[in-house]
Amino acid sequence: MRSLDDPELMDVARRFVMPGRRYMKLNGGVLRRSGTDRELFMRELVQAAREITPTELHVLLDGEWRARRVACWLIAVAGRTEFRGRLGESLMASEGAYHGSPSLALATFGTDADVDLLCAYLDRYLPRTDIIWDQTGVLSTLLHLDAVLVTERAALYLAPGGLWEHWTAGTSNTVRDPREYQATVAGLCAFTRDCAELFNEAEAEAGS
Repeated sequence: MRSLDDPELMDVARRFVMPGRRYMKLNGGVLRRSGTDRELFMRELVQAAREITPTELHVLLDGEWRARRVACWLIAVAGRTEFRGRLGESLMASEGAYHGSPSLALATFGTDADVDLLCAYLDRYLPRTDIIWDQTGVLSTLLHLDAVLVTERAALYLAPGGLWEHWTAGTSNTVRDPREYQATVAGLCAFTRDCAELFNEAEAEAGS
């Protein structure tokens, strides 16, 4: 991970992470926006997604949680599926509860390959009752993709005596049913799709 005093990271973060404290306004905060405020925020996010380069995205993904969060959102808005593998690596190297944005980006891609990456995370971290990181968010994301893809990959973890029951029994996690957050994941994905439509329109206009 790059340190906060890394000159390259500082430069990219100054342009894409810090403006308007963007890193604080992503994730659940976007669902509280409406009307003109929502439209303006979407257009600012789309503009950033159009301006940032793949190299700069890699720099942010090497940074701390704020940089990684913004990078994941910009990847999702632009539909940069070429980052799938890097997002999977970032998710698996999770270092705390602020690192859930890779799973959201994978949810917006919405393929079986993305489901496999979410399952790999759960296979590794649900047995870990010594940590409360993004297990709830990732399982909620998996439930969302099950609904989208008409699959039942989450059922294995939610079965009686399964990994989810084991993890919740052994931790202080207060969420007993990850379905509580499934609607939130769906809302975040819908917001990202709206941004992606604006992104594609802007790209089409620029290319015409």
